Amino acid sequence: MNDGPERLPRRLGVWSAAAVLVGSTIGSGIFRVPAEVAERVGAVGAMGLLWVLGGLFALAGALTLAELAVLFPRSGGIYVFLREGWGRLPAFLFGWTELLIIRPSALGAIAMLFAEYLRVFVPLTGAGVRLVAAGAILTLALANIRSLTWGAAVQNASTLAKVLALVGLAVLAFGLGDPQRGAFAGPIAFAPLSWGGFGLALVAVMWTYDGWADLTFLAGEVRDPARTLPRALLGGTLAVVAIYLLVNAAYLYVLTPAAMAGRPLVAADAARAVVGGAGASLVAAMVLLSAFGALNGSTMTGPRIFYAMAEDGLFFRPVAAVHPRYRTPWVAIALAAALGIAYVAVRTFEQLADAFVLGIWPFYALAVGAVFRLRRHRPDVPRPYRTWGYPFVPLLFLVASVAMLANALVQQPVSTAVGFGVILAGVPVYHLWRRQPKPPAPTTSRT
Repeated sequence: MNDGPERLPRRLGVWSAAAVLVGSTIGSGIFRVPAEVAERVGAVGAMGLLWVLGGLFALAGALTLAELAVLFPRSGGIYVFLREGWGRLPAFLFGWTELLIIRPSALGAIAMLFAEYLRVFVPLTGAGVRLVAAGAILTLALANIRSLTWGAAVQNASTLAKVLALVGLAVLAFGLGDPQRGAFAGPIAFAPLSWGGFGLALVAVMWTYDGWADLTFLAGEVRDPARTLPRALLGGTLAVVAIYLLVNAAYLYVLTPAAMAGRPLVAADAARAVVGGAGASLVAAMVLLSAFGALNGSTMTGPRIFYAMAEDGLFFRPVAAVHPRYRTPWVAIALAAALGIAYVAVRTFEQLADAFVLGIWPFYALAVGAVFRLRRHRPDVPRPYRTWGYPFVPLLFLVASVAMLANALVQQPVSTAVGFGVILAGVPVYHLWRRQPKPPAPTTSRT
């Protein structure tokens, strides 16, 4: 493995780091998932409980991974944590899954959503939607190759704008909406339609919260990581939780669960209930902005996993190349963009989103579990930051992860089994790769 100095310069401060987390997390989910939650759960109290539970689990994961991010402030994040905690095979399987499923699906799904909502303002054919999606991926990839600072500037601006837009939507709903037409006008029930549906809805909610770990992929490029990473992880995750709870309360203030169920454009319905026909255009602009920021965040973070794998010799060595002028992992970024564009060309938004949902969670659980293993096997390593509430906080996350995965396996056995099958298919690939002779790792001039 590569234990040398980080070859990428540390340029991100706490605000930019938090913006990466918030901007990567708040994508399309908050505009679509509440309708799925309403359909599967039904009861207002149970819906609110789901979003609170999702926020608690995300916070537990962020608080735990902050310890590992400070302990190993390297590019690759979870890949590095898995390697240090469990060995090279689990780390490789994470990178393998990112390469084949998670990152291309994330880039493709977000870009397709961006292009679909652009049709509200610009007439586009089906082929035009795919071209716009591919162009968005390519444009942001070039910007991030040119400079991490450029990518961070885009992220800061888009994150601030989307947060203001979501808060503004909530303020409009509470200020101008008719509460007698919403869910709070009647009794608050807590019993869901079914507990199996409650579990599947929790999976969807956790997908909406997904992104809190993406900042760790950039840990090798964060200034003063011992101070910056815990603050950005905790502050950014808390901000996302607060925004999601506020927006869901606004939806329920003007709509009932029955009105939300099966309505993928629930945000547009809520806006229409407040400001009339202009609501659809307002929400379309918000989704465009949110998707653009999330796409930029995914383009910034995900390629660092491929870069770290290549540095370790578990992927093609040229992927670890650092641009001699711009000091960015340009080959890794280009590879991620190419895969995202390829997925856009052959798959629909729904297929891309479904492929993404559960692929990441086994690795989140393993990464959080690495905190226990590393404290036992490396007790003397200095830990400037220790997980708050240890061991209960990481245990909460582990129990929730196992329960979600088990429920998904029971409720959706075929798709869940296929996802696990893709992960396990990387085992023979890992052993074959280890037997191949490897060229030396690339170097970068320090001019």
